[in-house]
Amino acid sequence: MSLVETRPLAAAASVRGSLSLFRSELGLTFRRARTITLLAILAGLPVLIGLVIKWQTDESGGGGGGPAFIAQVTQNGLFLVFTSLAVTLPIFLPMTVGVVAGDSIAGEAASGTLRYLLVAPAGRTRLLLVKFAAGMTFCLAATLAVALSALATGAALFPLGEVTLLSGDTVGPGTALLRAVLIALVVAASLAGLVAIGLFVSTLTGSGIAAMATTVVLVITVQILDTFPQLHAIQPYLFTHHWLSFGDLLRQPIHWDNVLQNLGLQAVYVAVFGSAAWARFTSRDITA
Repeated sequence: MSLVETRPLAAAASVRGSLSLFRSELGLTFRRARTITLLAILAGLPVLIGLVIKWQTDESGGGGGGPAFIAQVTQNGLFLVFTSLAVTLPIFLPMTVGVVAGDSIAGEAASGTLRYLLVAPAGRTRLLLVKFAAGMTFCLAATLAVALSALATGAALFPLGEVTLLSGDTVGPGTALLRAVLIALVVAASLAGLVAIGLFVSTLTGSGIAAMATTVVLVITVQILDTFPQLHAIQPYLFTHHWLSFGDLLRQPIHWDNVLQNLGLQAVYVAVFGSAAWARFTSRDITA
């Protein structure tokens, strides 16, 4: 068999190996008790939010007071999806993603399984790509856990119908549901920069706990820095700054500028910290 003929076979084998490793990584990630617990907590938050809003409106005799978003939720349960994502995105979602991303490489090193994962040729680059893909899959799963729980809770506690958008326009339930799906995808993609940062931090240490704690503390620190008016010059470049831009998807017509700016910034963070993780990991001496 000639060299030209063997190249497609080698490429196909490499793709199959990568897909097999990815499936194995997903199984390992989502079978962990920690991951299941984190997803359960995220799914429970919309239930808690919905019950609090329901209790508050019942106490006040059907609404009329409180923040505007409470009135939106009580008028239409679909709005609980948007409210829950807005509440969980600044703190709860990034903390759970930080735990998973921070543990991605360091956890393998701490358990002594990292060296065995690198047996295959070009194992380090492929493993990093698989870890990042698994991290993004978890971002999507975490976001959907919030969105689906909020949708079920909203339907159970409040009426469903036409949704009044932030621009004042009214759309039907089907259109609003499509907006909710789009928002969930954007929220998940907004966490891509954090996944890359967590992956980089995870290559710097052999302690999973240290990597997870560092990533979570970093998220909290950046969130705090984003609140100081004195730092307004650098705030647009913080990976958390445009996270709530998904609110522009609740306008008619949709305002894409801030959303695309957010996704572009996440791509920059993925490129920078992904490259840093690759440079560190491919030159690292793996002894365990």
